Amino acid sequence: MTAITWSPLPKAIAAARKISAFNSQIVVEPQVEDLVPANVESLLDGTQLILDGTDNFETRYLLNDFALKSGRPWIYTAAVGSYGVTMNVVPGTTACLACLFPDPPRGAFETCETAGVLNSAVNLAASIAATEAIKMLVGAHERLRRTLLSFDVWSNEHAEIKAELPRPGCRTCSDREFVHLAGAGRAHITLCGRNAVQIHERHRPIDFSEVSRLLEPHGAVRHNDFVLKFWPKPYEMTLFPDGRAIIKGTTDTAIARSLYARYVGT
Repeated sequence: MTAITWSPLPKAIAAARKISAFNSQIVVEPQVEDLVPANVESLLDGTQLILDGTDNFETRYLLNDFALKSGRPWIYTAAVGSYGVTMNVVPGTTACLACLFPDPPRGAFETCETAGVLNSAVNLAASIAATEAIKMLVGAHERLRRTLLSFDVWSNEHAEIKAELPRPGCRTCSDREFVHLAGAGRAHITLCGRNAVQIHERHRPIDFSEVSRLLEPHGAVRHNDFVLKFWPKPYEMTLFPDGRAIIKGTTDTAIARSLYARYVGT
């Protein structure tokens, strides 16, 4: 019997290969990087349009800051469970992410890892965002949707929030304060001892009982009033009531941040 080995690829490389497979005339430049304030300008400089395929608000606020400062449009898109959401952001014309969400959500909430995600919700959100991107690229700006569109493909519920104009007093649009681009709104991450990364969150109260309920299907969980331990093999996560965490099993800050976003939230 011949053993079959499996070697996972970074998403950027896998996407580039897939695109090249169905159209070799498309030029793709994959970058396997963790998007942070230090490299956002070098990675996105020269782009005409930014499509959001990220999985956490931390990175989306960074994209929003960069887009507003550089004057280029971007499309916010997200999905979790059976729920999807998308919004066009055109600097100087529409509302931005900070207009509708001045601060990121706090506390425990569902993530793709804890709640799963229905492919049809992802496909619908991606299809809508892709169509809006085509409108932007061909100059059909009068056809752009100017709302935050959300939908639940399972319950058949949907909603739209007006986003046609910037919100007066918006920290990003009006005051031009790009705190995430400067790194001020980013969680502090430092190496902590041997083979571990510590993540410092700010003012993020954690309900251990609720978090334990969400995490139980994904690994062993134990907690008392002071600390929560979670073992998503091959890692170990120690979570504190104020949102701080220690992830053992890696010294890669990108992996640690990804695990935190996946299991706790952004």
